[in-house]
Amino acid sequence: MSRPKNNPPVSQGQRFPFQISIVAWGDLLGYGGKIAEAQFNPLDARAKNSIKRMRNFHRTVAEHSNRNFRSLVINDGVATFRDLSLRSSSVSHDFLMRSWKLFQSINQEETQNGHPGIRMVVACGFRMRGRKTIFEPDHGKVNSILKRYREGRLSADQAIREASTVRPSFDSVPQLQANFAFTKAYVAESSGAAGGFTGANFFLDTSLLKNPDSSWPVGDEMVDWHHPTLGLDSVFKKIDRLPPDGFTDEASSKLKTGLEVAQSLAGDPDVLNALRRSRKD
Repeated sequence: MSRPKNNPPVSQGQRFPFQISIVAWGDLLGYGGKIAEAQFNPLDARAKNSIKRMRNFHRTVAEHSNRNFRSLVINDGVATFRDLSLRSSSVSHDFLMRSWKLFQSINQEETQNGHPGIRMVVACGFRMRGRKTIFEPDHGKVNSILKRYREGRLSADQAIREASTVRPSFDSVPQLQANFAFTKAYVAESSGAAGGFTGANFFLDTSLLKNPDSSWPVGDEMVDWHHPTLGLDSVFKKIDRLPPDGFTDEASSKLKTGLEVAQSLAGDPDVLNALRRSRKD
């Protein structure tokens, strides 16, 4: 693969104030309507099936999550996220395959239990790299644990177990803050059938694909999506099948590196130098 002339090589470990992110956002279909039928009352018998459905959904997401495929669940929705590699398309491939497997697993369980399934949208975008937020736990609780441990009223095992339950009063997922891939995926999926995103299907932002019309991933339907007020737009491909092969030369030749995605998003072949300049500002 030839490198654009205006972009010199990306040094390994080079950091910029902006990252190129990929996010998958999925939402259980019909969940809100069922809870509404129960008047949002968990004591209503009609709510029990929906609550069980959400717990099964959370369990499946947890089973698929790991250090390279982190997730955030919000009731009946899930966001998974990762920063793309500027140098290689292997991260692009890995995230896409993991997202597809999660989508399939959720829909398999949904079908078995008579539910309508999940719709998932994968999108690419820039995200701002902010300072890592330091979350301070409740000092009163920590000091109490330390005091009782020193006085011999708690064993080391008891102190560790109790300390593990201390939670901060504020929390955040830094990778999803000012993350425009998340914005795009969430807004696109929320537009539903009116925006072209129908049923329990999987839609992929074609800015990740070198040739959206290629036979891999398998799918013929394109959604030319535009949000009328936010100015967001992208072309998505509805994926019907994603062969579960490993990272091959074929897959590599069809997916973009993070740098190539950035060039598409910015409409600028010289985007790497723009990123370098932004680091100095």
